[in-house]
Amino acid sequence: MFTYYLRLALKSIKRNPILSALMITAIGLGIGASMTTVTVNYLMSANPIPHKSEQLFYVQLDSWSQFEPAQEPNEPPDQITWTEATNLMQAKKAYRQSAMASTGGVIEPKGQDEKPFMASIRLAFADFFPMFDVPFLYGSGWPDSSDDNRDYVVVISKATNERVFGGENSVGRTIRIVGENFRVVGVLDDWLLVPRFYDVTTGAFDETEEVFMPFYMKQELELTNGGNTNCWKTPEGEGFTAFLQSECVNYQMWVELRNDNEKAQYMDFLNNYVNEQKSLGRFARPLNNRLSNVMQWMENQQVVADDAQIMMWVSFMFLLVCLLNTIGLLLAKFTGKASEIGLRRAVGASKTDLFIQHLVETACIGVAGGILGLGLAYLGLEGIKSLYGEFVQHLVGLDLTMMISAILLALISSILAGMYPTWRACNIAPASQLKSQ
Repeated sequence: MFTYYLRLALKSIKRNPILSALMITAIGLGIGASMTTVTVNYLMSANPIPHKSEQLFYVQLDSWSQFEPAQEPNEPPDQITWTEATNLMQAKKAYRQSAMASTGGVIEPKGQDEKPFMASIRLAFADFFPMFDVPFLYGSGWPDSSDDNRDYVVVISKATNERVFGGENSVGRTIRIVGENFRVVGVLDDWLLVPRFYDVTTGAFDETEEVFMPFYMKQELELTNGGNTNCWKTPEGEGFTAFLQSECVNYQMWVELRNDNEKAQYMDFLNNYVNEQKSLGRFARPLNNRLSNVMQWMENQQVVADDAQIMMWVSFMFLLVCLLNTIGLLLAKFTGKASEIGLRRAVGASKTDLFIQHLVETACIGVAGGILGLGLAYLGLEGIKSLYGEFVQHLVGLDLTMMISAILLALISSILAGMYPTWRACNIAPASQLKSQ
């Protein structure tokens, strides 16, 4: 029976091509606008490491002054000081842990024809690589001993390896960065994190860094600060060491805790550590330490911007307007078929038969509108990409989930839009139409 209704629906659509095209276009425009914004929001809020997101925790310690909080009164800073970063790492209380920071420096290729270039640098500990399941093309991360020994070793990105070493296995070779020679111990394979959750302060949708080096190189080479630096107290003294020992927050801290017991033990350790610091005259505010898993941390930092969410809801309102227009067009179309509907009722067709027939027709219009909407969404995402370039290049793809969602949204929306016009059509009195013939 469905095949019969489908044939009737296609004939009806072909019989009124202009009206049908208007309805398909209206639904397509609404689906295209809504799916463009939904896709961006979907990818921005996706779980970047789903198999471990419940085991990775971002550490916050409330080191603000009691009288001069740099943020909201009940919010601890979103980063930690050098003192906390080094103390927590030396304690080694988590299964895996890594303090980290961002900086930058010049890479000097050996080739005479190659020009020096600026590279982004991630300062981290050896646990960074297994903790975040970093993939390697060649080699591996450095050993734990390189952290304490302040060895001049680096891991470089695949793109950096291609630029400096022509894509060859560069493990064991020397690369000159910030005026010093480093030994390459590993080359990353393609590694795309969307969002880049481990440091949202420098940009949740930035690409991964080009160079990774041991954290203590920050002090060894007096590297500059990257990202945001907030201080509630002026550093005591002058020079780089005074700044490191200040109350300025510029460092991130992640720990891997495999179960609730490890999490509880680590929170106890943090509370004891802060109480110890209180006895030294620091941490004036009440205990407010926090451990946030990956998704909690991204929500806390509002990785999905309010503007993006507002645009998504505006696009849904536009879809609603398009559906209201579709309802009006369906009413006009079904009213024009009054004599045909009356005749079918007179020869024995039930209201249920007619209702299903016309819902199948609206569903066909919805599927066609969904396909058109997918094409418009693709164009919209490409338009965003052309405007913002590499910044959003990983947020402009329609995956299978989004494609299926678009078709389902169009199908459900069109069926809902067709309910009232179909009900009106099925309640046409056959006698009045037969008299008029």
